[in-house]
Amino acid sequence: IIEKALRDEGTSYHYLPPAIYSEINPFLDQELKAIFEDYRSILFFGSSWTTDGPFRETEEAVRYAQSKGILGVEMEAAALYAFSKARQKPVICIAQITNQMGQIENDFEKDEGHLDGLEIIALIAEKDLATRFSDNSIK
Repeated sequence: IIEKALRDEGTSYHYLPPAIYSEINPFLDQELKAIFEDYRSILFFGSSWTTDGPFRETEEAVRYAQSKGILGVEMEAAALYAFSKARQKPVICIAQITNQMGQIENDFEKDEGHLDGLEIIALIAEKDLATRFSDNSIK
């Protein structure tokens, strides 16, 4: 579950002023942690690096991201969380770490991992967080 995304793309800046991170709504973060408190599968809550250009993944940038505890690289979370905050809409970003920058054959194969992702989404949907999401939960 992506809690915050390092902003290294352009779209999030259409919604919010410049900042280092774009973050999940605190209400949703708290609810998700409660849902998955006893979940036995491998599930991490943490930070990602949103970048829309693979050429930006330089050795220096990767080292910086690692120093900030970034768990993975993706292309959407910063913009989606910026949209969520600006428009007061519930958004949850889930990422499945699938490869190491596509450097070996079949690196994008997901095996049965997609089933874990579907189970996670089903558990979230079952709790119907959107109906409990209110303007009071926006910070």
